[in-house]
Amino acid sequence: MRIRTTYLLLLLLSLGGSIFGQERKLQNQPYADQRLFHLGFTLGLHTQDLILTQSGFVNDNGEVWFSGIPRYSPGFSVGIISDLYLNRFMNLRAIPTLYLGDKRFVFREQSSGEEFTSRIRNNYISLPLHLKISGDRFNNFRPYALLGGYGSLELASRKNRAVLLKPYDFGVEFGVGCDLYLPLFKLAPELKFSFGLPDILEKERPDLKDESLQKYAKSLSKATQRMITLSFHFE
Repeated sequence: MRIRTTYLLLLLLSLGGSIFGQERKLQNQPYADQRLFHLGFTLGLHTQDLILTQSGFVNDNGEVWFSGIPRYSPGFSVGIISDLYLNRFMNLRAIPTLYLGDKRFVFREQSSGEEFTSRIRNNYISLPLHLKISGDRFNNFRPYALLGGYGSLELASRKNRAVLLKPYDFGVEFGVGCDLYLPLFKLAPELKFSFGLPDILEKERPDLKDESLQKYAKSLSKATQRMITLSFHFE
């Protein structure tokens, strides 16, 4: 019994020493978060989506068309990080970002089930402003959350399509991430959700020369944007 107790004490001491060693692990870049201002860059993947409102429009042939975006298409994003230190737990960040992606619309007639598919490319320049709220750093790991808003501008829109979106948008964003402190730089995987506020559907369509596309264009009454972005920040 005494021998077992001795082994148990030794095991507890060993575990305690291991945990204590983890708590005192050598930190990479211990003063990285105390810089007043710094730059970086970001690379990421995203999916573009729209919240669509159907109009219920009935054309001259008695057809009623409905539309949706059944599948997400992955896109690419790249941007520049500018970070301003506010206090130990808060930073103000502006990250001008270029988003390259597209949306695939499927239109379906409610009675016959006939389908029509249209794909539009949407390339945006977005200017978000975020408040980054960080937790305590543990060794070389530090979680954070972000909250803010964005404004975006489409670079070029192709007209004479079934759907045309307005070139400008704005909305709110929130997300979570974690700073990983490496020997030479800081890497931060981040998951962000964006929700547009205004209706970006272009309803006046003088550009639509193909009359056969009018029934698809008139089937929608509203569209608001949303996006999910997985980014990797290098700072």
